[in-house]
Amino acid sequence: MALENVRALVFDVFGTVVDWRSSVMRELASAGARHGVEADWGAFADAWRYEGYLGGIAKVNRGEWPFMTTDELHRRKLEELLPQYGLGGMSAEERDDLNRAWHRLDPWPDSVPGLWRLKQRFVISTLSNGNVALLVAMAKRAGLPWDCVLGADVLGAFKPKPEAYLAGARILGLEPGQVMLVAAHKADLRAAQAAGLRAAFIPRPKEAGPNVQTDLSPDPAFDINAGDFLELARVMGV
Repeated sequence: MALENVRALVFDVFGTVVDWRSSVMRELASAGARHGVEADWGAFADAWRYEGYLGGIAKVNRGEWPFMTTDELHRRKLEELLPQYGLGGMSAEERDDLNRAWHRLDPWPDSVPGLWRLKQRFVISTLSNGNVALLVAMAKRAGLPWDCVLGADVLGAFKPKPEAYLAGARILGLEPGQVMLVAAHKADLRAAQAAGLRAAFIPRPKEAGPNVQTDLSPDPAFDINAGDFLELARVMGV
């Protein structure tokens, strides 16, 4: 009965909707080829995300750093990583373009058709730590049919702070219980539930790469566990 009240589905984006790791590795390999450099691009991508992006968000949330956008967090870490991987000679223009690799992430195969199906019945929106400019550019390139794009710079907080989830519901004009977060990350879903949102878990086995162990098992604590967005649509009656 509670799920009948859900009017909007809001989505984590990096890893849930798009394949960040393979996409970023491809762009790093291309940059390396232009400069005659071979390196472990998987390790570069992992450090860029886990240390730079997620680590930076944690520092902002702890008050150690001022708020900055995901683009700014990525650029800050990029400047640190380039010389470590033999790309310290890149021009400012090349660095700007490489930082926008995160604007050019490929969707998982089920993402676009699944979103179109879910859109028939529900409002669909991002609820991401990405900034709006990044998320809009990504959506335009990948054909992601969002009704609304919500990022940390308009939410006023990074997840997993409760303010981020509550702001998403408020901006959509809904109560928290009328909104369901769809995510591949259990900590994100648990934080959303603590703020009063519903939760749908979509495992993405190929997201993290070989160096990160991820719990992909269904969890009965979530309202829905589905294999992909198309299965989620079927479960939601679309």
